[in-house]
Amino acid sequence: MTDSTLIRWIDGDAPAETSGGTTWGMPFARGTVAGAGSLAVADANGTPVPSQAWPLATWPDGSLKWAGIAIPATDAPSSSYQVASDGAASPQAASLPPSDGTAGQGRTRVSVTETADAITVDTGALQMAINRSGSRLFSSLSRDGRPVARDARLVSLLQDGIPEGAGTAARESFTGEVTAVVLEQGGPVRAVVRLEGSHRPDVRGGSGRNWLPFVIRFYFYANARSVRMVHSFIWDGDANRDFLAGLGVRFTVPLEAGLHDRHIRIAGADGGFLTEAVRGLTGLRRDPGDDVRDAQIAGRPTPPPATWNPEVSERLHLIPAWSDYTLSQLSADGFELRKRTAAGHGWVGISSGTRSAGFCSLSDTRGGLGVGIKDFWQSHPGQLDIRGAATGEASLTAWLYSPQAQPMDLRFYHDGLGQDTFEEQLEGLEITYEDYEPGFGNPTGIARTHELTLFAYDATPSTESLAADAAAASTPALLQATPGYLHSVGVFGDWDPVDRSTPARARLEDRLDFLFDFYTGQVEQRRWYGFWNYGDVMHTYDFDRHVWRYDVGGYAWDNSELSPDLWLWYSYLRSGRADIFRFAEAMTRHTGEVDVYHLGPWKGLGSRHNVQHWGCSAKQLRISTPAYRRFYYYLTADERTGDLLTELVDSDQNFLGLDPVRKVRPDADTYRPNRGALGVGLGTDWGSLAATWLTDWERTGNPRSRDRLLGTMADIGALKYGFLTGEALYDLDKGRFDTGRELLQVSHLSAVFGLVEICSELVDLVPDPDFERAWLQYCRLFLATKEEQVEAVGEPLAGIYLTQAHSRLTAYAAARLDDADLAARAWESFAEGGEHLNHESAFTLRRIEPPHVLLPVDEAPTVSTNDTAQFGLAAIQNLALIGKHLR
Repeated sequence: MTDSTLIRWIDGDAPAETSGGTTWGMPFARGTVAGAGSLAVADANGTPVPSQAWPLATWPDGSLKWAGIAIPATDAPSSSYQVASDGAASPQAASLPPSDGTAGQGRTRVSVTETADAITVDTGALQMAINRSGSRLFSSLSRDGRPVARDARLVSLLQDGIPEGAGTAARESFTGEVTAVVLEQGGPVRAVVRLEGSHRPDVRGGSGRNWLPFVIRFYFYANARSVRMVHSFIWDGDANRDFLAGLGVRFTVPLEAGLHDRHIRIAGADGGFLTEAVRGLTGLRRDPGDDVRDAQIAGRPTPPPATWNPEVSERLHLIPAWSDYTLSQLSADGFELRKRTAAGHGWVGISSGTRSAGFCSLSDTRGGLGVGIKDFWQSHPGQLDIRGAATGEASLTAWLYSPQAQPMDLRFYHDGLGQDTFEEQLEGLEITYEDYEPGFGNPTGIARTHELTLFAYDATPSTESLAADAAAASTPALLQATPGYLHSVGVFGDWDPVDRSTPARARLEDRLDFLFDFYTGQVEQRRWYGFWNYGDVMHTYDFDRHVWRYDVGGYAWDNSELSPDLWLWYSYLRSGRADIFRFAEAMTRHTGEVDVYHLGPWKGLGSRHNVQHWGCSAKQLRISTPAYRRFYYYLTADERTGDLLTELVDSDQNFLGLDPVRKVRPDADTYRPNRGALGVGLGTDWGSLAATWLTDWERTGNPRSRDRLLGTMADIGALKYGFLTGEALYDLDKGRFDTGRELLQVSHLSAVFGLVEICSELVDLVPDPDFERAWLQYCRLFLATKEEQVEAVGEPLAGIYLTQAHSRLTAYAAARLDDADLAARAWESFAEGGEHLNHESAFTLRRIEPPHVLLPVDEAPTVSTNDTAQFGLAAIQNLALIGKHLR
């Protein structure tokens, strides 16, 4: 690659500043870039920008496929950037001046010092000292050498029950204990420190156990005055007796100035801020003077008290000092602010509002700490606490789960309804679509990730500056390559940028936009928010009640059913829209964390759709598949998502412990899982394994993943009926299929959980004529006439449903074979298979008003996430493959 590549801000204009630096991921065409060391970044004027690049994935020939790229924090970001490769030595080393070890000089290098006991990181503006073990996440955070925060800790509260009636329950407090600290990146532009640990009881003789294992990463950039903190924890409690009553991060904030020069700033809604001093000098019966009041409101040092009106300065001790502040956001629709002078005294209400930005700061004239929580109100219940602001050692706690909310109750929502046998459970499936099994509605092993930003201030900032910081923490600015570039390098299979060049294309593009806009509207109208829910959508609608079926078995939370994750990511790739990216980001965070198990017997498996995200007994790879997660990882270089991908590397082991089709297996009487003959479906199962192995091979070069991917591809090509075989016996030790099975077994679900997308990539990535033949046969015959099926394989195929979704199989065959007749059939199937999604009435909204609903809501015929996701994917891929045949 010699041409420069345009990198743009996805929100359009450049932000006013990037206080914490910027990272993005970008791909390169096969064979064009040897390695990340040859990449260089320039601004819109062509001026070189210090950068750091590292490989995220490679092509089979060893050339660079994806790279993570970071640039320093700056108070003057360029409107766009360019990335080029010239084959020279690392541009990072060439463009970065040597570190002089002096804080606050605008250096472009992160300095990292490691000792046996600690890691210290210096961005040039701030410094953080991280102990290698103990109860502190960091021992100090300084701005230009002056501490603004100390002794950061994770805190949690465990309640031993949910009282019924007048009963009571006890709470026990815990503190996070760090057991491992690793420097993952050491600069020169970006440094990453990873901490691991779990929560231990604060009092000896309590529960006597540690719980809630966590991983925290701190992100540092050259010149940065803020630090990004990503916190992930795994729920490992017993849902029947453990009730999380609070989870947060607590910081000690040293204060030295007089009480009237200590400042509290808390973000409300719509950019508003509470701006107060611990001891207020405004609104008094006597006026200290305009200059005094103006300085306090602005956060500047007030003039010496001796210069004030003595009627005020001599009575300072009679003005209350407000030491404690709390903002609690217990729902998506409301927060409350209050304060008190000290513990043991009553709280005074300040105000209330709708949706807080989730930001607060505590500072004096020499500086202080600001904390912002991403997706604060969306992930309710949250809370921000300031305590002891009138003392020399205040605390600031960012509660990720508010202790004022009802304790977290993760118990299964019904008693089993007598479904003790597979037969009874299948009967239940027929009425509520819930796949119940005793003991399987268990949340132990699910996870949650939060992102925070820590700001180190050298003075109390202006309210305008704080508002910008709150916005940056809530909605971080992001650089991305353009859709045209992403498409040109050949990643992620069959898609192309939005094209409205013909009336037919424009009509289909309008429908795709309608579907996305409808779902964003439903998230807001139906309040699909909350600690465990944000990022997911509902499965199916109930037109009688005018609600989504939130309480009906398998029709409630979608949990990636029929791949809405893929629909959103392909929609982003082709449009570059920021709103689609953030919707897809939220879904990826949710489905990869909450819907998947990260420890325990089901580690690496996900749960099928249910009233509770963990409720269904179908624990399967089709939900945990990396096919849904790799977009976000490659586009952002996000390390946490990389962890989730790594967790799945050996997921083929899961077939030994849990048979995904145990309740409906035709040979259930004789089938017994063993290492040499595991029944593995060639649709959702192998598609998930293939995505796992491909992603791991590209990321790490792991020969095990490579060999299992290529070996099973060859085996599928060797099967008499290829993919139409449905299931093959898998040798876990060899990583190969038995190719002797002669069986025709087709499922309408096989291709709608990422198999289509992965196979398309594999055919182009790895030359295997037999595998390509098997895939083309499957694509050509799935929607073929019965006569064509009989001619090809001797009998018609059963289990042919979801015609519109599978039109993209026919489209793929048409494109590969250059067959206009097949292309016409694909578009006919697209239209006929989803008539309700092709009629104009499907793309109109009907307004439902109270009293028929709680709040005014919109509904439309397009109210099945299954249909929506598959319409979107089929439309996107058909346009890319056979768009020229659309009439």
